[in-house]
Amino acid sequence: MKYSTAGSWPTVTLDDVRGAQKMLAGIARVTAMEGSRHLSQLVGAPVHFKCENLQRTGSFKLRGAYVRIAGLIAEERAAGVVAASAGNHAQGVALASSLLGVRSTVFMPKGAPLPKVAATREYGAEVRLQGTVVDETLAAAEDYARETGAVFIHPFDHRDVIAGQGTVGLEILEQCPEVRTIVVGIGGGGLAAGIAVAVKALRPDVKVIGVQAAGAAAYPPSLAAGHPVAIDHPATMADGIKVGRPGDVPFKIVGDLVDEVRTVSEDALSSALLLCLERAKLVVEPAGASPVAALLAEPESVEGPVVAVLSGGNVDPLLMQRILRHGMAAAGRYLSLRLRLTDRPGALATLLGVLTVVDANVLDVGHVRTDPRLGLTEAEVELHLETKGPEHCTEVAEALREAGYTVML
Repeated sequence: MKYSTAGSWPTVTLDDVRGAQKMLAGIARVTAMEGSRHLSQLVGAPVHFKCENLQRTGSFKLRGAYVRIAGLIAEERAAGVVAASAGNHAQGVALASSLLGVRSTVFMPKGAPLPKVAATREYGAEVRLQGTVVDETLAAAEDYARETGAVFIHPFDHRDVIAGQGTVGLEILEQCPEVRTIVVGIGGGGLAAGIAVAVKALRPDVKVIGVQAAGAAAYPPSLAAGHPVAIDHPATMADGIKVGRPGDVPFKIVGDLVDEVRTVSEDALSSALLLCLERAKLVVEPAGASPVAALLAEPESVEGPVVAVLSGGNVDPLLMQRILRHGMAAAGRYLSLRLRLTDRPGALATLLGVLTVVDANVLDVGHVRTDPRLGLTEAEVELHLETKGPEHCTEVAEALREAGYTVML
């Protein structure tokens, strides 16, 4: 499906992307293409991962940042650059600036994960923690640019940035010339727009599908309206695609060249991240796993061979822990439940004996005796169990009910 978009924003051409590819030679890695047997079986055709999670700085963002900064004139370089980001763009700008000998200042939210803050500093940027949400951080960076003359490096809304990201598309065609469908996550739209420019110019028969998190999906209403529409309070674990409004420049390109934009749930993102870790042995952040989530949700709806772009691998370890637990629950591998029992010696041991019979592994037990909701002889137990899938979860719950327990999932 093609969308009609209005506006006269500067476009990006195949020549721009090819020029960016020459500029990035020896700077950005030509990242690996790895096959996925599990997804290939689901889709019924070969599925490959384009592993931008293995790119320098852990995401594709270095490509666009380097091309943008390399294109500055001497006076602009002397003034330095400034950016606002919670993670991937921050690191891309920091490393690109260091490689080009340009001073960089990066504004990050106060709650940004410490590993991302530390990495940005190690790549050479001066980091300033300001604002509690990205919009406040962005405003602070723009104020800094006006006050100091530093050049603001937008994460997606600039033709040089889009050209740099488009080099991913050229590599896909070189590494998998038989590709029929490319699936890529969309936040502001820079990566999807760049890939679409490169791929559609050379292979118009290849379908490009964009993927957004359902809680931060600004593109569907924007495409329907024919112009960028801001959504209030985007909410998703996938901070790499958590953007409330499409960029003006990528929006025009996405509307003209991207065939379809889909949305995926938080459960699907968790399951996709878990699949990448378990089956492909790849650490991928939620935004990077969004194409995998789309394929898991509708495997029969794409024509293969398929390339899913894993856009980044920068995930905070604490978030990874929560996501994995959520993903295991969504896959029926983790079960949380509460039940009440008579508060007498041996009651808990009897309960655990039931779980032993059905082969459920107990990860954690919470035992509450003092609660006004409980009777004088009652106790409430909260259980966290490792299970073997949805059928096993049902078997565990039924075994507990048959044993006389009231189960609250």
